[in-house]
Amino acid sequence: MTVRTLEDWLRWQETLHPRSIELGLERVRTVAARLHLPDPRPVTLTIAGTNGKGSSAHLAALIYREAGYRVGLYTSPHLLRYNERVRIDGVEATDAELCAAFEAVEQARGECALTYFEFGTLAALWLFREHKVDVQVLEVGLGGRLDAVNLVDADTALITSIGLDHLDWLGPDRESIAREKAGVFRPDRPAIVAEPDPPRSLFDVATAVAAPLRLIGRDFRIHAHDAGFDWQGRAWTLHALPRPGIPGEAQLRNAAGVLAAIEALASRRPVGEDAIRRALPRLSVPGRCELRGNVVLDVAHNHESALVLAQYLASLPTVAPTVLLLGMLADKPHARIWEALAPCVDAAVLVSLPGPRGLAAADLARRLGAVRVDLHCCATMAEALAIARGRAGAKGRIVVTGSFLTVAAAMGELQRHG
Repeated sequence: MTVRTLEDWLRWQETLHPRSIELGLERVRTVAARLHLPDPRPVTLTIAGTNGKGSSAHLAALIYREAGYRVGLYTSPHLLRYNERVRIDGVEATDAELCAAFEAVEQARGECALTYFEFGTLAALWLFREHKVDVQVLEVGLGGRLDAVNLVDADTALITSIGLDHLDWLGPDRESIAREKAGVFRPDRPAIVAEPDPPRSLFDVATAVAAPLRLIGRDFRIHAHDAGFDWQGRAWTLHALPRPGIPGEAQLRNAAGVLAAIEALASRRPVGEDAIRRALPRLSVPGRCELRGNVVLDVAHNHESALVLAQYLASLPTVAPTVLLLGMLADKPHARIWEALAPCVDAAVLVSLPGPRGLAAADLARRLGAVRVDLHCCATMAEALAIARGRAGAKGRIVVTGSFLTVAAAMGELQRHG
């Protein structure tokens, strides 16, 4: 058999299924059964939501690691390396480990045409079993009910937020989207909801499957103050906790949901308060309100996350000019994102994104609506960063956002050229 590198495997997986996204659990369950997955031994926390899934998953994994457990963390998408998606005890899986996992999945696959995400999900679960993790934290890729991650029966499920995104797949409104995300609920297993305004359909699903809901504002609460924040759940009351290492009020809600999930699982995986206090300020996820010198990197790609980014920018010391470097996919709410960010910026640089869903800078400019600041369109990230730096000058700020692809491209340029 030809030896495949990690890049070989990933390129091949992209050709295996005729569609890049094909929701449904039949294929992945068939192959999982042949691999004797999912492993029943680790406690599983599954995290769904429109925004906040990634940072919540990282925080949960970090708290469990600080408590002394062996932890598997599965997230998506990645920014610079596929290895970022699979972490064991905080360390990215190596190329060799991922290739071994892919080989195991391929041997079990038979004639099943798995999607790229399904292949990767099975590989992550296989690696977590091989490393005998105590806890596995799984971030849902898209929706919940039909996402490959949902082949695992979560011991506790967490929904971080419900907003309007992926409408072609999840439905046209928050009720439809909430119904899909609530598909990760299981009978008699706690369902944590950190969304302060959950749609009615979420309650309907929880009732139908007999999943006990724990809601922010009812079953657990947060109170922010100068010394940090207080958290109160069903059994725990924690005072003056340090704020999460990622700034922003949205991160407090994410942390509240994570703490509620950890409380719900405490009978099986106890966690001390010291572990929580150590983990919170150490939370760091690339591309989430990340400040590198005078460059802010954030993967906001829908209206709700753009509002969170705008709130974060407003909390920073005032500098001028602030230059927005924006690249977006074609199926996103371009005008609404511009509406959220426009009050925070003095100029904008638009960059084209590649791929079938990528949007050319000129097309993006037409979709933004009224733009009353200096506007430049660029074909490449190198050109866009150069123009943004020239416009920002020594005293200004650059905000890179709009897509994971945009932030990844900017990170690559920053690493190469500083």
